[in-house]
Amino acid sequence: MQFFPEGQNSLKGPYTFSQLEYARRTGAVLESCAVAFDAQKQLIFDLGCCRGVIPYEECALGVREGTVRDIALLTRVGRPCAFTVTHLSDQADPVCLLSRREAQIKCRQEYLDALSPGDVFSCLVTSLEPFGAFCDIGCGISALLPIDCMSVSRISSPADRLHLGQTLYCVLRQRDTQGRFVLSLKELLGSWQENADCYRTGETVLGIVRSVESYGVFVELQPNLTGLAEPTDGVYPGQTVSVYIKSILPEKMKVKLVILNALEKAAAPGSLPYFITQGHLTRWNYSPENAAKQIFTVF
Repeated sequence: MQFFPEGQNSLKGPYTFSQLEYARRTGAVLESCAVAFDAQKQLIFDLGCCRGVIPYEECALGVREGTVRDIALLTRVGRPCAFTVTHLSDQADPVCLLSRREAQIKCRQEYLDALSPGDVFSCLVTSLEPFGAFCDIGCGISALLPIDCMSVSRISSPADRLHLGQTLYCVLRQRDTQGRFVLSLKELLGSWQENADCYRTGETVLGIVRSVESYGVFVELQPNLTGLAEPTDGVYPGQTVSVYIKSILPEKMKVKLVILNALEKAAAPGSLPYFITQGHLTRWNYSPENAAKQIFTVF
């Protein structure tokens, strides 16, 4: 059985009675958009052939324990929810009882608990906070992608790199003392040399200003590659600029730039240049072998 972030399951409905009965017998995880969160704190669904109901305590892992607030449930209205079918009535006005909690337990036991640090998998960005992004790693189970793990290039906000609803590839960095998942992205976006090999001295390319200092301007060429330009007036963080590449120095991990032109509009997050999208990492080396400073991650 495959477990998907909510919104990515192909078994979306509408459903027939036979499909719902088959799902009940097999424990298959289905998905549909909630149409209401009623006065009894139940999530309500239109499944096509009947009405679906997730009772309050079955709305999510943590509801019974009091660790999930109601706001996290009522905001599911209009959004996809994963669930299993627990009971299907055969009355004149049939109601299908569902459980999102059970789907999350199955996802954790049959998929997530088998993952280990260094495993690469896909997830879905569901929330952006000043300190990072929360991502759905399966059936609505959330994991944290800290801002300092989004790239080697430093950003001031997760919105500089990601957007809501974006599908990501991430690597499992660790599980904290409470069993929550912590993710990383930067190890999948290439080493310094892999990114530098995309450029040549003498080229003029676009970049994004990430920091303006008294001694120069840091310009991001790729999420994992930043160069330093000479001091330039009138530029600001987030701005797109055209830069001339003066030199590329692998032993110092430096790219020297000259800002030629500043565009008026701030840059929006672009597509991510993945170098890795699957498999398992045990160690990731960012630095070239001959660099004086060695930067790496051990999983």
